[in-house]
Amino acid sequence: MNEASPLGGLNRTFETGRTRPIEWRRAQLRGLQSMVAEQEESILKALAEDLGKPAQEGFAELAIVGGEVAHSLKHLRSRMKPRRVRTPMVGQPGRSWIQPEPVGTVLIIGAWNFPFQLLMAPLVTALSAGNCALLKPSELAPATAALIAELVPGYLDVEAVAVVQGGVEETTGLLRERFDHIVFTGSSHVGRIVMRAAAEHLTPVTLELGGKSPAVVDAGADLVSAARRIVWGKCLNAGQTCIAPDYVLVDTAHRDALVDEIGKVLGQWYGDDPDKVGDYARIINDRHYERLVSHLSEGRVAIGGGVDAGRRFIEPTVLVDVAPDSPVMTEEIFGPILPVITTESLGESLDFVARRDKPLAAYLFSRNTGSHNRFVERISAGSICINDTLMFMTVPDLPFGGIGPSGMGQYKGRAGFDRLSHLKAVMKRGRWPEVSIRFPPYNRIKMRLLRMLG
Repeated sequence: MNEASPLGGLNRTFETGRTRPIEWRRAQLRGLQSMVAEQEESILKALAEDLGKPAQEGFAELAIVGGEVAHSLKHLRSRMKPRRVRTPMVGQPGRSWIQPEPVGTVLIIGAWNFPFQLLMAPLVTALSAGNCALLKPSELAPATAALIAELVPGYLDVEAVAVVQGGVEETTGLLRERFDHIVFTGSSHVGRIVMRAAAEHLTPVTLELGGKSPAVVDAGADLVSAARRIVWGKCLNAGQTCIAPDYVLVDTAHRDALVDEIGKVLGQWYGDDPDKVGDYARIINDRHYERLVSHLSEGRVAIGGGVDAGRRFIEPTVLVDVAPDSPVMTEEIFGPILPVITTESLGESLDFVARRDKPLAAYLFSRNTGSHNRFVERISAGSICINDTLMFMTVPDLPFGGIGPSGMGQYKGRAGFDRLSHLKAVMKRGRWPEVSIRFPPYNRIKMRLLRMLG
């Protein structure tokens, strides 16, 4: 490893034990808390520059990070405490416990769609667990990346938290180095690259990879509420959200009514020309814009369909009569295009979802408690939300992460703290009395006693 690398300095800081005490952890969390509060205006400006993100949507990023910090501060002492476990008779006299300890230096690779939140939320967890951290913001959100690099040294321990900017070359270089844990948010394609690189050093990874998150609308659901909440989840950040509803499954008899309600909501929120409304973000770059435009021909446009290449604008669009094997139904959309697929029953909808890759999130809209239970039991997903979208992110105690192709590991709440800690097993034995039945010479009496104790 190059001695000039930020990783070397971070590792040396960690080796001194400086990051372990609760006082240091609290100081870093409070520094991050101050940064969010004091730099709100500049952060919102950077998010608007990178993504055309409305101030209210940008503030949601800051609020989630601030909530994570406050929650971690409240529970930090209890999470750091040794966790006593029962010692069986065969281990007496003795005590046993689990001792959480920091893993070392964590590489956090952020994503461009929520370039502040998706870098800082894992940082909250890493600092809470007593680790050093190397932050790699997304180069596709350059204003936010530059601002983070400018702000972090003013609020956090510069010898324990560092920022590296750059693109593919810089990220590839970082992945060649030996970290103690890697947290990556992004595409499945890049996630595989990260995992292969981590395997060289047997480095554990936490991967948040997205996928196709379904929204199932049960027969008898409140269509007005479902339409409003699906549209909000889909149009936030112009659909560039890893947990946005990617497609809707609804029974044939209620499809047109649901689509009508979606149209009403869009009209109320954005009017006849969403391009002129300041409440709607833009597509991040030309490559993603062109990819999304190609999906518009893969079904019948029931609502929207307007585009403007110069402004990277795509109108909120609903597609119907979409083939289940079309690219828009097999690739993560990551944009404001919503296919609506018809089924004949809730069971058919559940089968449709279960046959596909496990999603990062799954949503059900239903008045029926039995349907709620059936959905939770049948559908395997990183997170599930019933009768809403995205809102589980506001609950600090709920872990966040994917399963299977949508990711692995979690970085929120107690689950995140444990993920970025080593849960060290400790046993302390008394010296007396000495139980000698485990020692040679062996005989049948000792064997009988061991069977009884075991």
